[in-house]
Amino acid sequence: MDYFANSLLAALRLIGSLDADIYQVVFTSVLISLAASAIAAIIAVPAGVMMALHQFRGKQFTQHLLNTLMAMPTVVIGLLLYGLFSRLGPLGEWGLLYTPTAIIIAEAILIFPIMMNLTITAVNGADPRLVPTLRSLGARTIQMAFQVIRTTRLAILAAIIAGFGRAIGEVGAAMMLGGNIAGYTRTMTTAIALETSKGEFELGLALGLLLLIIAFVLNFLLSALNKASS
Repeated sequence: MDYFANSLLAALRLIGSLDADIYQVVFTSVLISLAASAIAAIIAVPAGVMMALHQFRGKQFTQHLLNTLMAMPTVVIGLLLYGLFSRLGPLGEWGLLYTPTAIIIAEAILIFPIMMNLTITAVNGADPRLVPTLRSLGARTIQMAFQVIRTTRLAILAAIIAGFGRAIGEVGAAMMLGGNIAGYTRTMTTAIALETSKGEFELGLALGLLLLIIAFVLNFLLSALNKASS
């Protein structure tokens, strides 16, 4: 008990001292996760809106596929991308392996089905009179999608925040594709795993506490958005 208490105090001192190494890792994690969330949202939100608004052959299969991808282990994504980005892979000449770009791509793929599914849920949960009214007014597909996004913007923003939260807590693919390089590809989760394995429990605990703080802020934002949209 004394060991844990002393380690916790040491971790709090590290956080309070604004240690450059710690906050470099935090900055890298947030920057990578923001980039992945932006890329995923640009594709997932319009795709989710279009899928919710239209009926087409294979829609049920597509929904099952999205649900399956949401449960895909991150190491599987990391393994597939490692094969593509490695020197002998088809994209090896791009030099993406062990770069932040590789982690961003992996996290964007990871959170894409989450954002798309939540967007579909948001659109389906909107006022059922919205789409028929827009159609009766002669709205085109793009106009209809824009109005639906505008109406459900808080729920869609919650979907994006949920995706960001999933991205910043990712560890498997980040470790495989980023290589955990200090000051370059080292994220909070990979640093926690590394420092704990080295016996630097206080540093790992400090990063864990910062990750919990970020998760608390994200959950607070999600709760606020849910209340605002209800």
